[in-house]
Amino acid sequence: MMEQHRFSFDQFGTSPRKLVRADDPDTSHEAAEAVDSTRLERMVFDAIGTFGRNGCISDELRAKFFTGYSYSSITARYSALLDRGQIEIIGKRKGISGRNQRIMRVLDKPT
Repeated sequence: MMEQHRFSFDQFGTSPRKLVRADDPDTSHEAAEAVDSTRLERMVFDAIGTFGRNGCISDELRAKFFTGYSYSSITARYSALLDRGQIEIIGKRKGISGRNQRIMRVLDKPT
């Protein structure tokens, strides 16, 4: 029997409350409110999907699609996509620094 995912593959976005801690400064809360996590998560999801079944590491994804974005704007989206079962980790591969990075790929939509 195929595993059922808790969330829709079309569901994106993270509540600003999950992006900050209660004791963070007001400026952090304001920044969390300003982030369009729905758009960023969708962009990251779509970009990972272009790598197909072999997936990609963060360095590849950022170099190909997100050179104009800060590191944390993109890498912060991986957790939300993983938690919702929209992407999976299929291994690891060395990045530019020589250190291992997780290989991510988009999960197939349940049928």
